[in-house]
Amino acid sequence: MTSILKYPYSLLRPIYEKTNFHQSVISELDNERLKKAYSHCREITRKHAKTFYMATRFLPNHKQRSIFAIYGLCRYLDDLVDEAEDLILKKKISELDVVEKLDAFKNKLVDTYRGAEQDDPILIAFSDTLELYKIPFDLPLQLMDGVKTDLIKNRYQNFNELYDYSYKVASVVGLMTSEVFGYSNPKAVEHAVDLGIAMQLTNILRDVGEDLERDRIYLPQDELDEFGVSERDLFNHILNDRFIEFMKFQIKRANEYYKSSDKGIAMLSRDSRLPVCLARENYSRILSKIEENNFNVYQHRAYLNSTEKLSMVPKVMYSLRTE
Repeated sequence: MTSILKYPYSLLRPIYEKTNFHQSVISELDNERLKKAYSHCREITRKHAKTFYMATRFLPNHKQRSIFAIYGLCRYLDDLVDEAEDLILKKKISELDVVEKLDAFKNKLVDTYRGAEQDDPILIAFSDTLELYKIPFDLPLQLMDGVKTDLIKNRYQNFNELYDYSYKVASVVGLMTSEVFGYSNPKAVEHAVDLGIAMQLTNILRDVGEDLERDRIYLPQDELDEFGVSERDLFNHILNDRFIEFMKFQIKRANEYYKSSDKGIAMLSRDSRLPVCLARENYSRILSKIEENNFNVYQHRAYLNSTEKLSMVPKVMYSLRTE
């Protein structure tokens, strides 16, 4: 493994994707309709969730496919609202139009849970996943409620408000995927919630600059006030001691949620621990990257390249083996 890591991942990926190990995830299916549906969801995951996608490759094939279906569903809803925001700003559609689109998709989702045949590739794949795993209907509904929040809210007064939002858009995803991962102790779902909160807080801290461009501030207003950071400071990209101390506080809290989430990994099915641990480790390292960038989240988007993500595999494998 160490010698492989000497090569850039961009060179290794085309070779890897020709292997039976990669292709069998889809090719082992004997239904062409499902093959196309899951391939569509896998491509969405590969394109939009690179850290998550790399981690899923260590799952058994049937679990990989179901994770792709769940992510495809989540991404569709997220994109629908994000694209709608831009169109609303350009006055090409109204908020009512977007709500109607979400309601129409909700009706399709209800039909999917009832076993009705669908023609949307994401719902075709998700329907197949529902035959394998019991994913409560209220979870995607809460997700829809969460993404809908972005249409009506762009400021958060306190952490309680932010926690509620993060739970709906991230922890709910963790709860859905936990049903695929499998777990031996019901307390595992509590820690899955914490991992979702940690990852969403990481997203928020990483994307401060991008969100400001869309007039969005996901940072708790009362905590900004406490550290003496104003909205004007944020929009002017002021990087002073007050802002740095504020960021350190936010990073510390996110890391506390990561630490809590660790307790749940040992409760997962053995074949799911490595990918979940990998996703957790690589995502939490974004916080370290923010620190390395001297907390300049205005102009520098903290991220890990593919080689850095891959380099975590031996370490995580060893840590799980010694538990």
